[in-house]
Amino acid sequence: MLYEVVHAVLPPVAKLYWRPRIEGLENIPSSGPVIVASNHLSFADSMVIPFFVPRKVVFLAKEDYFTGTGIKGALVRGWFEGIGMVPVDRDDTKAALASLDIALEVLGRGEAFGIYPEGTRSRDGRLYRGRTGVAHLALTSGAPVVPVGLTGTEKIQPVGTTFPRRADVTVRFGEPLQFRDTYDGVPAGRARREVTDVIMNEIQKLSGQPFAGVYNERPAEA
Repeated sequence: MLYEVVHAVLPPVAKLYWRPRIEGLENIPSSGPVIVASNHLSFADSMVIPFFVPRKVVFLAKEDYFTGTGIKGALVRGWFEGIGMVPVDRDDTKAALASLDIALEVLGRGEAFGIYPEGTRSRDGRLYRGRTGVAHLALTSGAPVVPVGLTGTEKIQPVGTTFPRRADVTVRFGEPLQFRDTYDGVPAGRARREVTDVIMNEIQKLSGQPFAGVYNERPAEA
């Protein structure tokens, strides 16, 4: 119910405020499991994509956002639940496996799951090497992958600011990528790497970012 209320109110407001350029929205299947794989420039990305996709897209968020107390804690928890986020403990040594299990559950229910293959947001604007979790999801579930290229979202709420700003935002959705049965008989590690690279190449075409050529690491203070 909370999700329906939030999405009845906030997307129209967001569209009026940011007036984003949305391309390829027809590439999002109207039903059935789908993996929405995007580049990652800002904390705001996990709001921008759910706001402008006409169906619910589940993203993972750190558990801290859901455990606050008092009025503020309730408001923060309600906000994240309202935009379709699911908590995960990022500091748990088994968090990566738990995240994949949660994602597979979401896809198994026929829902859309959002993921950032880079792992954490780019702080220099380059597109970092994709981690193979996205390929594991695609190959295990058989769900198509819709690549997404975001531009301008890093200007919505720069580090050190409190409130969202106006920014020229573009969201490009690419054509669905289907890997079902494509890698039958291929060693799992090689298949995951090749699928991930295909997805990242499509994201790069949509975002226009230069490749970093290395993995992105989450800062210790994040």
